[in-house]
Amino acid sequence: MIKNRKKNHSAAVMLVCLIAFSVGKMTAQQTARKEVVISKDLKWSERMALSIMKRDPKLWQIDNNEKPKWDYKLGLVAMSFEQLYKKTNNPVYENYVKEYAETVISSSGEIMNYKLEDYNIDYINAGKILFDLYKTTKDNRYLIAMQSLRKQLATHPRTNSGGFWHKKIYPYQMWLDGLYMGTPFYARYTVEFDKGKDLDDVAKQFEQIHLHTIDKKTGLLFHAWDESKQMPWANKETGTSPNFWSRSIGWYMMALVDVLDYMPKEHPKRKELIQYLNEISKAVAKYQDPSGLWYQVTDSGAKEGNYLEASGSEMFVYAFAKGVKKGYLPASYKKLAEKGFDAIVTKLITVDPDGELHITQVCASAGLGGNPYRDGSYEYYIREKIKIDNSHGLGPFILAALELEK
Repeated sequence: MIKNRKKNHSAAVMLVCLIAFSVGKMTAQQTARKEVVISKDLKWSERMALSIMKRDPKLWQIDNNEKPKWDYKLGLVAMSFEQLYKKTNNPVYENYVKEYAETVISSSGEIMNYKLEDYNIDYINAGKILFDLYKTTKDNRYLIAMQSLRKQLATHPRTNSGGFWHKKIYPYQMWLDGLYMGTPFYARYTVEFDKGKDLDDVAKQFEQIHLHTIDKKTGLLFHAWDESKQMPWANKETGTSPNFWSRSIGWYMMALVDVLDYMPKEHPKRKELIQYLNEISKAVAKYQDPSGLWYQVTDSGAKEGNYLEASGSEMFVYAFAKGVKKGYLPASYKKLAEKGFDAIVTKLITVDPDGELHITQVCASAGLGGNPYRDGSYEYYIREKIKIDNSHGLGPFILAALELEK
């Protein structure tokens, strides 16, 4: 069995390597894809990674992108591949990320389609992959790119109480999503390059979002907060958006467990962040469906139109599993994580005859304001597009599988 597993693994890896270098002609891609067989003896994390590479020989092609770009969603998937490489030592996963980085960051360190003056917190997320790339390659382009992203945070507009705006086009607004986009990069950068001098400011981002978005009745966090209370979606008394969106809470929880990697045990804010994690975990656990999954609108259960959503469920599983492994959460959350992951693979994953995996029921995107206007209503969240193999569902699946060693 072990011998066959190694043989299957080697064959899959060799073919994927070939695919990665044969993107020039569509016919070559199609032929190579048909040849790859992904062994069911591999762990779920590798089966998903190889499925992604089979469909998209270049990382930037994920989500049917027609040209390369610097993007938070692609950064999420790339980060999961970096973590997979650390677990497996298989260079095919590292090279998939490295090739993407070399494509979107010039030799002089300029980041493709990046504009600091946009002050978009989403732009920071893909910067997480640069730390390890810089360490392993010593290529200065990655250091320069990291410094550019850190420079954005230095001048990024803030609420009056010190929280980063989600984007310049969304003034005085903090979204839960933004915590994952900005704080893990910020925390790692300040620890590795600035002796941790900004960790208090990192913690402040969580303090602000917790203070202003928590719902005392459910313990859940609303998707966003408008300090100015000017947006039509904002509650005129509290400034909060009207609903709970599972993926946004998932972003927040993943941000917490990832930032804690860089928060020293003796740091006075560490206990506070662990407390936040315990509070939101307790609230989220109450809304886990008997199936093991979570709904798109977290607290609305089987209300008409609501559905069991993949990405939020994966993020909760990841945060629970990592929280237990690191000692932040009680051991009981490991069972909830296991139940959630088992439900994901039995109810939301489909498998082709050649072993290729697909993740279903992924909310394509959700936000607030903008044009066309998004009002944050229940109807809005359930009507957003649902996709298969959307990047939001790919990266967190691998991360969750790795935490549970699946």
